[in-house]
Amino acid sequence: MTTDLTTGPAAPAPTGGTQGPRTGSPVVRALLEGARRNMRQYGMLFALGLIVVLFQVWTGGDLLLPRNVSNLVLQNSYILILAIGMMIVIIAGHIDLSVGSLTALVGAVAAVLMVQHQVPWPVAVGITLLLGAAAGALQGFFIAYVGIPSFIVTLAGMLLFRGLTEIFLKGQTLGPFPEELQKIANGFLPEAGPSTNYHNLTLLLGLALIAFVVWQELRDRRRQREFALETLPAGLFALKLTALIAAVLTTTLLLASYKGAPVVLIILAVLLVGFSYVMRNAVVGRHVYAIGGNLPAAKLSGVKDKKITFAVFLNMGILAALAGLVFAARFNAASPKAGINFELEAIAAAFIGGASMSGGVGTVLGAIIGGLVLGVLNNGMNLVGVGTDWQQVIKGLVLLAAVGFDVWNKRKVGT
Repeated sequence: MTTDLTTGPAAPAPTGGTQGPRTGSPVVRALLEGARRNMRQYGMLFALGLIVVLFQVWTGGDLLLPRNVSNLVLQNSYILILAIGMMIVIIAGHIDLSVGSLTALVGAVAAVLMVQHQVPWPVAVGITLLLGAAAGALQGFFIAYVGIPSFIVTLAGMLLFRGLTEIFLKGQTLGPFPEELQKIANGFLPEAGPSTNYHNLTLLLGLALIAFVVWQELRDRRRQREFALETLPAGLFALKLTALIAAVLTTTLLLASYKGAPVVLIILAVLLVGFSYVMRNAVVGRHVYAIGGNLPAAKLSGVKDKKITFAVFLNMGILAALAGLVFAARFNAASPKAGINFELEAIAAAFIGGASMSGGVGTVLGAIIGGLVLGVLNNGMNLVGVGTDWQQVIKGLVLLAAVGFDVWNKRKVGT
């Protein structure tokens, strides 16, 4: 057991023994202790910053060029959408291996409806989202009510959905999609206001986001104090808030100096804010954490674990369908080989972002951070000419390091 050096009466410095003299002010010790306790929560955020700085130097400044930042968002949008749903699945103590195949199936059905049968694209989008919901509900039923492990059910779903994709497309690539649908995955917000050197609408959205972030952080800190919960030391909180503002402002200026914010980024922002609120403040979100953290205790507390598990996989199916539409629209075609390894990318993003294999731990923002870590690695390594073989090696090592750090930190903190 460690000794808390921040409390208790002052003692004279010892003249011998194994314990050294106390050094540093109480403020410094409090900051260090707060950083250690919150390393798990913010470790990957710091890692993302270091990776960005590394590749910015390594690529000679090409990584943060406005055009490349926009491409980074567009290239990773569907993985980030999947990572949000996968994080919630893992928090609930489950896994979903079928999302890659389901994205391919949704793209195939959308192509058949819009290209072959000339179904209006809004109607086709609605049908494919319902298809994703039905697929997620089917898997959720077998997992929650029949009691088959999620690994087995979603492995079967992976094979089933991949086979149906081949059947629908008959082994061929099908396209193109309507321009309106393509704009969802590749388009940007329209120009508005007077002519300037920046995209005005993007600047306004960025400033609004900064105001929201500041308000949310101050509100959360005030509520934590009202309920006598542990809060970050004032110095670390100020550092965190400054870093968040700087990150949002930098991204906003980079996007606004090119074509503005991509449409898919707005979709991601809505998903991030919405699911973050549900997981942190809504009853259903707290129940997801409860069944993932301690299922027997959750049952004794009256949590309807079967309904929650069913809803988690229903939600995953809808998000997989949305990711499938974004992916197909981005490449303007549906392919039988679409979505391969997407489930592994989403799972990796969730674990890099702080999820725990035992369930009950993780945040939606963590999933986004984990996805961005992988996205920046992919983009940066492509810019410097690293081969795909070494890219796989490096990403595997990053995943192993992230999970290993999580295990080490849990032992260190004693949770």
